[in-house]
Amino acid sequence: MTNMIEKAAELLRNAEAAKSPCAPVRTFLPADDLAAAYEVQKINAQLAVSAGRRISGKKIGLTSAAVQRQLGVNQPDYGVLFADMEAPSGASIAFEQVLQPKVEAEVALVIGKELRHADTTLAELIGAVEFVLPALEIVGSRIANWDISIVDTIADNASCGAYVLGHRPVKLADVDLGMCGMALSNRGEPVSVGAGLACLGHPLNAALWLARTMAKVEQPLQPGDVVLTGALGPMVPVKAGETYEADINGLGSVSVNFLPATG
Repeated sequence: MTNMIEKAAELLRNAEAAKSPCAPVRTFLPADDLAAAYEVQKINAQLAVSAGRRISGKKIGLTSAAVQRQLGVNQPDYGVLFADMEAPSGASIAFEQVLQPKVEAEVALVIGKELRHADTTLAELIGAVEFVLPALEIVGSRIANWDISIVDTIADNASCGAYVLGHRPVKLADVDLGMCGMALSNRGEPVSVGAGLACLGHPLNAALWLARTMAKVEQPLQPGDVVLTGALGPMVPVKAGETYEADINGLGSVSVNFLPATG
């Protein structure tokens, strides 16, 4: 079993290094074995840290009921954010930076206090949120053609590629995250719309799940951690040379430009 987990981790690392998607890794792992998939993710995260990368937070995936039904699960998943994945609003990034990129608008929380309890309360979570930012997540898949199961996406760091943060921090008390509407546009035309309700009913619901889960695996959320709480609307395939901008009520806007493809 250990050999299969290591083989899956190696396959994903090689796909990333070669910028060439690989076959699904679920063939190496027991069906629906989420623990094994997280072990794959953990191996590659630890190797990345050993190579000098720095963890900057966590992302929450599968916060949409429709996507959960599609993958046959009833809970979200999580992945690791690294500091070199972050870009400021308005930045230009290489189209090739993320394999098979798609973009989605999210609410980002920045944590101000450690959340070390597996039974963290909502009140404790609210008290630990330093501020909120509008965000774009650039999701990507090291798995060819996005042919993923729940095991594949967890092993593949929850399909995380990069993220973009807005510049204006907002206090949690000054915005209704559950009711905030979102419009993601390209060339002035909406390509995805949604609201905070699409994220497990409220982005704080997703964040509470994450805080408890990370405490259980002895990786509690720390001061300064960025938490991407999950998509507010459908993700959109990225086109090279295009700019995408999200407006989120109460939080403002965030945008990213993808440079023309070089290949």
